[in-house]
Amino acid sequence: MKQESQLRLLIVDDEQSIRRLCVTVGQGLNFSCAEAETAEVALAATETEPPDIVLTDLKLPGQSGTDLLRKMKEVLPRVEIAMMTGHGSIESAVETMREGAYDYIEKPFRVERLRQLLQRMAEKVRLVNENQFLRDRVSAETQLDGIVGTSVKIQDVLRMISRLKDTRTPVLIAGESGTGKELVARAIHFRGPLARMPFVAVDCGALVPTLMESELFGHEKGAFTGALRAKAGLFHAANGGTIFLDEIGELPLEMQAKLLRVLQEKEVRPVGSNEKIAVDTRVIAATNRDLEAAYRAGTFRKDLYFRLNVVTVHLPSLRERRSDIPQLAHCFLDRYAAGENVQIAPAAMKAFLQYDWPGNVRELENCIARAVALGDHQAIELADLPPAIRGTRDTETSPEDATELSTTALADLERMTILRVFEQAGGDKVVAGKMLGISRATLYRRLKRYNIPLRASQKPAVQNVG
Repeated sequence: MKQESQLRLLIVDDEQSIRRLCVTVGQGLNFSCAEAETAEVALAATETEPPDIVLTDLKLPGQSGTDLLRKMKEVLPRVEIAMMTGHGSIESAVETMREGAYDYIEKPFRVERLRQLLQRMAEKVRLVNENQFLRDRVSAETQLDGIVGTSVKIQDVLRMISRLKDTRTPVLIAGESGTGKELVARAIHFRGPLARMPFVAVDCGALVPTLMESELFGHEKGAFTGALRAKAGLFHAANGGTIFLDEIGELPLEMQAKLLRVLQEKEVRPVGSNEKIAVDTRVIAATNRDLEAAYRAGTFRKDLYFRLNVVTVHLPSLRERRSDIPQLAHCFLDRYAAGENVQIAPAAMKAFLQYDWPGNVRELENCIARAVALGDHQAIELADLPPAIRGTRDTETSPEDATELSTTALADLERMTILRVFEQAGGDKVVAGKMLGISRATLYRRLKRYNIPLRASQKPAVQNVG
């Protein structure tokens, strides 16, 4: 496997002596080097081994270096390309910089000049990659805001994530649709040592059956009708990191056997190839089906089940953690009505707490987004909710549930509402009281009851993953 710090350099020139010199310099800088005589060969090579840095002659047999620059930038926008040129073509080389070339170097060049150019390009590539990693990390952590709550069952999940993030153990995540299985997989990956490596999510239920093997393991050019060029598979794309196989139970038995072989041998064989490619990939699988019942019924391989089921994380449905609903609802309200003083009317929250949420957290998020879009941006009222949620009757909630909801969840609702308003008022108790429609004395009693600091408040204490 390529080391994390090792960049890939591709040299494109029809003169072997130039290529060999560039390879020598590149290897001295710890680059992984590849060569191509023409633009056509270079473009074909990028299908399976995309370069980080390209050093190409401006004049090539067939397509020119400028053609190569344009086409490579289309498929690899972040690749850095420098042009090699003779004295008479400097003006053309400068023109390529307007089209995205990093720089140019004039032949014959000194080794030290070439080394400095490659070092500058490498530094830019690493900076861009680091910025991309930070953006992905922030994005992942933002998405993890969906895993919040203080209920016992969700806290058990968070503790399990904390233990698994530092291991490479295969994990099976079980739970109904919409409970946040991919969020858990991302939490395990991005909070652990593999965070800087790829995370590739695959929806097994969405794969086209006839192309399933090709998508997962790749294919060679001409392997089947329509395979006009070689393509690396998703396992190869996740090499060194994590592949998340969502809805693993949807894979047909034939593909299950091939997946088992990959997990056992840690190598894939692209369709149409006799060569095997080593892959070092952590597998996290997820399912909304009972895989144990499926393997007993013969629809899922028993050996694959036990290979995947080393550790199982069970995600509770939203109806099993109703006390978390106010916290989740305000979390999504902060996302879809950021900076606005939008409240949730008691009747709307009561409907939230009594509804069974067959779509779980995802359905709650969609409901909040819909209510914000259709509402008056002052309060989410019962009328802003979908008919299925508005139509829930009190009789559908048991007396035990009703007691828990009134004493726990509704208290959470009041506490979080005060926290949000107190923060928006900048800690000003007079303003906060007016926004809430209560007196300062009442506000003080509420602050004391919920142990809210009297200074400028912080955001509601939301338990993130990690």
